[in-house]
Amino acid sequence: MIQISMEAARVNAGYTQEQAGKLFGVHQQTLAKWEIDNSKMPYDMIQKIPEVYKVPANLIFFGSKNEFIRYLHEGKFSHDNNG
Repeated sequence: MIQISMEAARVNAGYTQEQAGKLFGVHQQTLAKWEIDNSKMPYDMIQKIPEVYKVPANLIFFGSKNEFIRYLHEGKFSHDNNG
């Protein structure tokens, strides 16, 4: 299963960081930090992903953005790479 980054989910949903932050109930800077590394994103916020981005949470990669990019480049991407 291919996963996407938090940033890709937001962009695909048509939101700016500020707009998405308001929908999650957090500051834009908090959302920006999650887009860089969402491995410590609170569970209650993870549960909001389907509502906000209209994509199941299990299709979102959880970990650092650098790790996500490395997996893509190395062809190691699978649904088992969740952090």
